[in-house]
Amino acid sequence: MIFIIKVTTNKEERVLEMIQEKVEKKSLAVYSIARPNGLRGYILLEAEEREVAEEAAFNLPYVKGILPRLVTYEEIKSMVEPKVAEVNIEKNDIVEIIAEPFKKEKAKVIRIDKQKGEAIVSLLQAAIPIPVTVKIDNLRIIRREEDKESEDKQEKENDNQTFN
Repeated sequence: MIFIIKVTTNKEERVLEMIQEKVEKKSLAVYSIARPNGLRGYILLEAEEREVAEEAAFNLPYVKGILPRLVTYEEIKSMVEPKVAEVNIEKNDIVEIIAEPFKKEKAKVIRIDKQKGEAIVSLLQAAIPIPVTVKIDNLRIIRREEDKESEDKQEKENDNQTFN
């Protein structure tokens, strides 16, 4: 059964550690503890029964209580399973980095790791090209390399038509 524990906002990590210590110390039948991204002020705890969950969270600082409602895995699936976002950035794309420390720098994509959600880019204005790993979310496509090639082909075709 999955229980929702209400905790003080921004203390989720600390509570998670304290519950883990208590579970290990008392050998409680707790199967998993999770702090899903985007869910502030709550921790998910999977235990055999409510009494075990209550004992794991009882009398700990920052714990406000256990919600009376049980949740199913289907209800929390989107919060706990990693999603691989649809990536439309490709190798050789020219991108702009939109996050610090390289904010507003232009770079060329060398390699993409879709599982990790990262791209390895080479900064265009750098004196020495050094590969930098950046989260894909922090990149904005400026130009596609294939688009440039197709533009060049189109220009050549237009030039040939004018001369004929």
